[in-house]
Amino acid sequence: MLLDIDGTLAPIVRHADDAQVPEATRTLLIEIAKRYGLVACVSGRRAVTARQIVAIGSIAYVGNHGGELLRPAATQVEVDPELATWAERVKEFAARAMTSERQRLRVRGEDKGAIFALHWRGAPDEDAAAEAVAEVAREAEREGFAAYWGRKVLEVRPPLGLDKGSGIAKLLSHDDGSGVSGMKAAVYVGDDSTDIDAFHGLRALAQSGELEHVICVAVSSEEAPAELIEEADFEVDGQAGVRSLLEALL
Repeated sequence: MLLDIDGTLAPIVRHADDAQVPEATRTLLIEIAKRYGLVACVSGRRAVTARQIVAIGSIAYVGNHGGELLRPAATQVEVDPELATWAERVKEFAARAMTSERQRLRVRGEDKGAIFALHWRGAPDEDAAAEAVAEVAREAEREGFAAYWGRKVLEVRPPLGLDKGSGIAKLLSHDDGSGVSGMKAAVYVGDDSTDIDAFHGLRALAQSGELEHVICVAVSSEEAPAELIEEADFEVDGQAGVRSLLEALL
């Protein structure tokens, strides 16, 4: 059972630091973790931050879009070694990108180590802030970084091809690369464009025969990208729909 956090388990909020998983959802997730072979949250946030938001230590966390892995009850985060080598370059770019003008527009930066995110939800003039962030995306691409868009967020990432799909594959595979760790079926639930990568990653595991059954669930909202809905096997309505799904699985 694999789930995104922001917009799926937790409501989207104006300031990312304020995100919380409602207790009703958290209680259901705890029960799910007792009954299913593996439960993991797959997030664009750092793995440690994801665990803090969900506040369940007995499940796994895939962080930074596949660049980090925090296994159940583990204390050490497994960081992709190539991703780690980019942290200083990303930090230097972020310092240049957060100009006084962009800060005046209330563009907010989020340091995620080797990934830097810019948020503009709730800015006084969201259109002007979005235009400023679009310029950051162009600057990032000129300097060799990759730019990824989400729900009123831009992420500047190293050009490594890491995504939620690759992170899930690493989580499910044996350390020796011999295949999926005893799992026959998987469900993924997500609400944003980066979750499409998770859909693709799971379906690739099914096509290779490593999984027998895969279900991809889109969480619908006014901001949900059309491609997410098109790619999903079915959809649920917001966080209430996610809770109903968890209840059904119990």
